[in-house]
Amino acid sequence: MSLAIVTGANRGIGLSLVKLLRARGDSVVAACRTSSPALDKLGAEVVEDVDVTDDEGVAKLVFALRDRDLDLLINNAGILRPDSLDKLDFEGIHAQFAVNAVGQLRVTAALRKHLKRGSKVGFITSRMGSIDDNSSGGYYGYRMSKAALNMAAKSLAVDLKPAGVAVAILHPGMVKTDMIRGHGQVEPDDAARGLLARLDQLTLEATGTFWHASGERLPW
Repeated sequence: MSLAIVTGANRGIGLSLVKLLRARGDSVVAACRTSSPALDKLGAEVVEDVDVTDDEGVAKLVFALRDRDLDLLINNAGILRPDSLDKLDFEGIHAQFAVNAVGQLRVTAALRKHLKRGSKVGFITSRMGSIDDNSSGGYYGYRMSKAALNMAAKSLAVDLKPAGVAVAILHPGMVKTDMIRGHGQVEPDDAARGLLARLDQLTLEATGTFWHASGERLPW
C-alpha cells in the first residue's frame, strides 16, 4: 500500500486528491490548518495546524510521519489574492510568496529524508506562473509566486534526481474552488483525476517538466 501526503487537504483540489487516493487504496496523511467534515469522512490520517509558512507547523507533519517512507508528496497548499497595477497589495504579495512558493519548498525540504528511490513529488502550480503564457497581466502576487514556485520545483527536480526522486510541476486547470469563488471550468474531482494520472505516469526521465493536468506540456 502506497503512502501519500497531501497539503491543503481540507477542501477544493486537496480534498479531491485525498478522496481519489483513498478510493484506490492508498494511505494518506492529509495536512491542513483546520480539518473539515468532508475530509474527516475519508478515512485519511488528518494532521491539523500545519501552516506551511511556519517551521513549527511543518514540524507537526514531520512528527506525524515518524519513520515512515513516502511514496508520494503532493504540495497543494496555496492562496490567491487578486490585485492589479491600480490596486497593488504588497502585504498580499508577500503572503502569496510565503505560502505558494516558500511554503512548498519548506515542506519538501523538511520531508526529504522520507523520500526514497522511486518516490514522487508533485507541485500544484498554475499556468498563471508561466511568463510565456501571460497575455492578460494583473494578478501580480499570484503570478510572481507561482513563477517562483516553478523555479523552486525545477531546482528540486535537479537536486533530487540522483536520489531517484521524480518531480512534476502541475497546472490543474481553472478549477471550481472557493479560492476563485467557484468561477472555474473544471470540477475538483476531474482536476484531481488528471493530476494523479500525470503523477502515476511520471518518470525520472520527465522530472522537472511543467504539465497541464490534461497531459499538455506547458511553456515556462
